[in-house]
Amino acid sequence: MKAVVLFSGGLDSTVLACRLIADGAEVNLLSIDYGQRHARELEYGEAVAKRLKLHRESLSLPELGNLLQGSSLTDRTVDLPEGHYEEESMKATVVPNRNMILLALAGGYALSSGFETVAYAAHAGDHTIYPDCRPEFADAMEKALGLADWSSLTLHRPFVDLAKADLVALGKELGAPLEMTWSCYAGREKHCGKCGTCVERKEAFELAKVADPTEYED
Repeated sequence: MKAVVLFSGGLDSTVLACRLIADGAEVNLLSIDYGQRHARELEYGEAVAKRLKLHRESLSLPELGNLLQGSSLTDRTVDLPEGHYEEESMKATVVPNRNMILLALAGGYALSSGFETVAYAAHAGDHTIYPDCRPEFADAMEKALGLADWSSLTLHRPFVDLAKADLVALGKELGAPLEMTWSCYAGREKHCGKCGTCVERKEAFELAKVADPTEYED
């Protein structure tokens, strides 16, 4: 398999890259600055790519965030909610149409590079809040990508039925550099420990019974 991984520098996409390497795939990474509040993840993505010795392209489209308003991740006038992902307030972190846009860009990169697959790390814990992480969306997006060019292109999403704790356990098993990954939406010097993705990260390490290497503010 030759796969382009949509790569944020977070725990999920890092474990996905390591899983593909273990499976013998040829892997390229694509990181995208779309104007996210937590652009700090891109620095971590670069460091992880170097650790894994993978080629990484970085696409800078920060002005895209100006078009994708109404989300606390792209609009700093919207308060960043704290608490668990299952809470209604977490819908403020939904970026309109984000994954369709980013996967389309990754698809173009894959096609132009002669790669056959775009891989992204949506998992079961994302489904409640993020419509573009649901299996139904992934199925439709794969069909669209397959129709976008004369060359065949698939969408690889092996984690859609797994929980975040499963990814932590898998990352530990694969020797993934979990300590080098970034999850926090606040994007400060350390993980805030209070936003939805920090709460989920803490919970996942605890449930997986893996020591959490993350430095939190609280």
